[in-house]
Order: sequence, then structure tokens, then C-alpha cells
Amino acid sequence: RGLTDISLLKRFIHLRYVDLSKNKLQDLSPLSSLTHLLWLKVDGNMLTSASMQKLPYLQVISFDCNRIEDLEGITHPLLANLSLKENKIQTMLGLSHDQLSSLQVLELRGNNIKTTAGLGVSKLKKLYLAQNTICSLEGLEEFEQLETLHLRDNKLEALDGFSDSMKCLQYLNLRSNGIRSFQEVEKLQVLPMLQALVLTDNPCAEEPSYRLEVLSRLPQLQRLDKELIEEDEREEAEQIRQTR
Repeated sequence: RGLTDISLLKRFIHLRYVDLSKNKLQDLSPLSSLTHLLWLKVDGNMLTSASMQKLPYLQVISFDCNRIEDLEGITHPLLANLSLKENKIQTMLGLSHDQLSSLQVLELRGNNIKTTAGLGVSKLKKLYLAQNTICSLEGLEEFEQLETLHLRDNKLEALDGFSDSMKCLQYLNLRSNGIRSFQEVEKLQVLPMLQALVLTDNPCAEEPSYRLEVLSRLPQLQRLDKELIEEDEREEAEQIRQTR
């Protein structure tokens, strides 16, 4: 609606669900009096910061498609789901487990992030980092509860940085990166629960025996590139593994 001022909302202190998407907002400070707020959507505005007064019951926020440059000032204790898709964020620094102890889902696709270092919320279950410029994976050993990691459309050429402490990671999407060798894929052996892997549109996926090469190194996989592993594939990969 082209709104630039939401100060009128201050008096509606019992609001629980607020959608202010597709306006021209630059300031969310009037929302600080909405202490019962559970769910907030402010996609497609002109915000340059996600910083807000702490809201004690807020569980879901979406800041997609703004002009936000960092992760500072997000401190809601019950926040479980935070989305900042398609902003201008360059660093993972700024989030703190002490202030975001309930955060489980973090969506940061379509930003300008170059490394995973510095992300201070280790209890995450789902982390979406597609369409960034990530070329190195750092600090991932903290994520012992992470189940889903999405890294499609980045600049990864090496798969260093994964750790056997990531004992819950089941789904890993590495589509459209620069992974050339199966030696890099082999580094994923440290992930004990990995069941689904996506490697389409990497140079290694062009190799003629690609699926068998991956499966011989990661025999626990159930799906590769969204396709179920067939029993005959599994047997053939096992023979290759034993021969080696």
C-alpha cells in the first residue's frame, strides 16, 4: 500500500499476527509496543536493518527482499524461524545463541555471504544458504543438531569444513558449485547420518560413472540428486568399494 509510517499500530498492543509486506517502510520501531506479537512479515520494504526491540513471544519473522546489510540486533528469545532472503548481507556475524536460543530455521539465500564463519546459533536444524558467493566452509563443527544444509549456487570447489560432530545432518544440497573431484566428495564420509545428497551441475556430475563413484564412497546414501538409490546400483557400488 506504499505505507511509510506505521505509528498508528502502537495502540494495538494485543496484535499477534502482522503482515506489512510490499510497503515502503524504513522503520519498525512502532512495533516495540506489540509485546504479544507471535508472527511478523515485512517482506519487500526498504529496511536497512533487522534490529528491533526484543519481543518476548515472537516466533516467526520474515524480512525477505529488503536492503538489510547485517544480522545485528535480532534478540527475540522464542524466535524459531528467521528469514532474510534476498537482502545485502555479507557476513554471518551478529546472531547470538544467548539471545536466540530457540532459533531452528535460518533462511539466508540470495545474499552476498562469502563464508560460513561466525554464525553464533549452533542449535539450528535447517540452514538455507543458496545463491550466495560462499567459497569456504568454516565453523560448521558447532552445528551438532543441523539436519538440512542448503548450499546450492555458491562458489565451493572444496568440501573441507564438514565435521563428524554434525551427527544429525541428513540432507545436503551442493548443486551448481565447482566440485570437480570425487576426492572432495569423499570428505563427506565424516557425516554419519547423511541420507540425501544433491550434486547436479557440478563438474564431477558430468563423469560417466558419477553415481557409482559417489555411492562407492558414501554407501549410506538413500537418495542422490533427488533419485532413490536402486538396489542393483548399491550392489555394484559395493563391489567397486571392496575392489579398491
